[in-house]
Amino acid sequence: MIASLGMYDHPAQRWANDALWSALAARLRHRGIDAPPTLEHGQPVETIWRAPDLLLAQCCGYPLVADDRLDLRVVAVPHYDAPDCTPGRHVSRIVVRAEDRARTLTEFRGRIAAINAPLSNTGANLFRDVLADVADAAPFFSAVITTGSHRQSALAVQAGTADIAAIDAVTHAALERYEPAALAGLRTIALTRASPTLPFVTARKTPMAVVAALRSALVELVRDPALTPARAAVFLSDIVPAGGHRYTALVGLARKAEARGYPALR
Repeated sequence: MIASLGMYDHPAQRWANDALWSALAARLRHRGIDAPPTLEHGQPVETIWRAPDLLLAQCCGYPLVADDRLDLRVVAVPHYDAPDCTPGRHVSRIVVRAEDRARTLTEFRGRIAAINAPLSNTGANLFRDVLADVADAAPFFSAVITTGSHRQSALAVQAGTADIAAIDAVTHAALERYEPAALAGLRTIALTRASPTLPFVTARKTPMAVVAALRSALVELVRDPALTPARAAVFLSDIVPAGGHRYTALVGLARKAEARGYPALR
């Protein structure tokens, strides 16, 4: 089995994710589950999500319900103590260069947008939802570039390769704390609507007894005072056992954008 916490894993946070996994794996082994001793850091998260032997990872909420190739079960939902986050929910911060004279989203018609991935909820789906209100059922940007990560999207706006991007609020908080240079010269022009945070998931075929063990061990993880520094390093304030039904609303956002004549971020 493999495990990954690669969605919020800035180099300055890696020690914390490793510490959290070490504690979680020990609890799982105590329950008779052969949990891997270390996290998988080398593979892309998209590859991890498709691993048939996946024990635990975090998955973006939109591909969870929009990508038919994923066969995952939601285990739990995290709460984050970061700006613009509420229990179990977060937003994206739409960022532009501070020097840009535009003050509304409408003024970015014909400009260049950056997204981390086409199926990203915070980088593309929530972004499209906001733009559908101002696009007037027509292409809005002159180009949309894919950068591969929220950090790279912020850097693209900073460098002038793009003019606007939607950055996950938890990632934005991590960059603000650990790598402020990546946000230098940027400002937030708008927030998206809130949506469920990135769920902890396991492979669909994982036995329900193991799922139950994961849920109880994750709850213990957020109650352990010895792990307070590690949780704080990744802004984690709570983990609540949950199913995947809440993420169907993300497909609803895509359908509403399509009904407004803006089916794709363009």
